[in-house]
Amino acid sequence: MPAQLVSIEVAPDLVDQVYRALLGAISSGSLAPGERITQEDIAQRLSVSRQPVLQALRLLKKDGFVHDAPGRGVLVAPLDAEGMRHIYQVRGVLDVLAARLAAGQRFRIDPKLIERGRRAARGRNVEAMIDADVAFHRAIYDASGNPLIGQSADPHWRHLRRAMGAVLQAEPQRESLWDEHEAIADAIAAGNADRAARLSEEHVAQASEALARRLAEQQARNAIDIATHKGDKA
Repeated sequence: MPAQLVSIEVAPDLVDQVYRALLGAISSGSLAPGERITQEDIAQRLSVSRQPVLQALRLLKKDGFVHDAPGRGVLVAPLDAEGMRHIYQVRGVLDVLAARLAAGQRFRIDPKLIERGRRAARGRNVEAMIDADVAFHRAIYDASGNPLIGQSADPHWRHLRRAMGAVLQAEPQRESLWDEHEAIADAIAAGNADRAARLSEEHVAQASEALARRLAEQQARNAIDIATHKGDKA
């Protein structure tokens, strides 16, 4: 007689949940660059003990999202423009390959993904916009039939989420991004691999340029703030 086994309820991984909550807040801008994070504050706000917060902060530090601060806690790290340029270069190669392979299958991306993205773009929830964007691109990775594409892209998407959040907070043409997505989806469904690849390459290049503009604008504002502060002191 086979052994009688009782189903096990797996407890959620609190460290992962805290990590994702903090990364989401950093990506959406709720936790801004330079903002201090302390274990006590996050534990209280998330209603968890300090231990999973400590572990999550260590992971965020290892991944480059926070760094040591003088005194207590850590500071949210600024976006590294050069590092993000490198990540977008890698993403571009993977996205083009995935689009070509998906077009070879004449894969039809679920229209609900695009509608979900357009709804998010019309709203104010930046995290929802990011989630919809990531879901669209992961659908293409899955459609490629090559699991290594998604696996290779996965570590970079944590940083890409933050880059996307920085752009989407100020991007006036949020819904036009979904026009680009829909054009890529149409090319894939039509089996036009060259067009799908070209549109994917252009889409990533434009995203990288939008982030570079956003960071340049932020640096200019910071320089003005510093100059104004010095003038006030004088």
